[in-house]
Amino acid sequence: MPPRFDLQSHSTHSDGQLSAAEVVERAAEAGVELLALTDHDTVTGVSEALQAGDRFGVRVVPAVEISSIDDEAQGPRELHILGYAIDHAAPALGKHLAEFLADREQRTLRMAAALRELGWRLDESEIRERLEAGKPIGRPHVAGAVLSSPDNASRLKAEQIDDIGSLIRAYLIEGRPAFRLRETPTVAEAIDAIHDAGGVAVWAHPFWDVDDPDEVLASIDRFRAHGIDGVEAFYVTHTPEETTLLAERCAELGLLSTGSADFHGPDNRIFSSFLAFDTYGHEPNLGRIAERDGA
Repeated sequence: MPPRFDLQSHSTHSDGQLSAAEVVERAAEAGVELLALTDHDTVTGVSEALQAGDRFGVRVVPAVEISSIDDEAQGPRELHILGYAIDHAAPALGKHLAEFLADREQRTLRMAAALRELGWRLDESEIRERLEAGKPIGRPHVAGAVLSSPDNASRLKAEQIDDIGSLIRAYLIEGRPAFRLRETPTVAEAIDAIHDAGGVAVWAHPFWDVDDPDEVLASIDRFRAHGIDGVEAFYVTHTPEETTLLAERCAELGLLSTGSADFHGPDNRIFSSFLAFDTYGHEPNLGRIAERDGA
C-alpha cells in the first residue's frame, strides 16, 4: 500500500493562502504522509516545505505545477503539468521557470486590463506587492483586486459574485470575456523542463480542464508521445466514472496514477481540505514519487 498521499498543494508562493511551512503543518494534522507542494511555475517554497516536513514528520517530494498550452488541440487551451521528484535547485529548471513566470505575469496583467475595459475597478495593491517581492501573480490575485475595490460592490451583488472563485468562473476562464491565453510553454516543453530537472511529469486534473471523456483519452495518448509519465487520476472533483476511466487507461498504458485534493487554503470553497479525494477502489501507482530518494 502506498503512503497516505496528497500530491498537489499551494502556498503563498503562488495562489495559496498559507506559507509553505503552514501547508505542511496542515497536511501533517490531516494525516498526510507523502506531500507535494506544487506552486504554479515556481519552486521558491520547496526548501521551506522540505524543512517543515522534517519538523512535522511529513515526507515532502520536491515538485512544481507548470501552466502550459496544449497547442495540438482543436483550439489552444491551457493545461497544467505537475513535475515530481525534481532537482528544484537545478539551474536549467530555474531558467525555464523564470521564462514561464514572465509569460504568466504578462498574461495576468492582460487579464487585469481586460477587466478594466469591462468597467471593473481594481485595487492592485496586492498585485504590486507581489511583483515587487518577485512572487508570481495569477488569476486569484486579479480576482481579489476586483473584490477588494469598494466601487464594485453593487455590481458584484447584482452579478451574484461573492468570492474569488465565482469571479474567476464568471470572467477569467476559457470562454469568458476577460480570459487571456498564455503563450508559453507548450505541454511538450513543460514535460521536457521537468525531465531536464530529473523529475516525472504528470497531467494534472484532466476533467477540471476538459469535459469530453474521449478528448481526455485522446489527449493522454498525445501527451504520452511527448513523454508524459502519468495522470492525476484521483482528484477532489473527479466523479467515480471519470476516476475509473483515468485509472484504467493509466494501467493499460503503464502510466503513473496520482491524486490530490489540490489544497489552496482553509477558506477556499473547493480546495480546503487535505485527502479530500477518492480512489473509488482503484490502486494508485506513484512509482518513484513514493520512493524516499526519488530515484
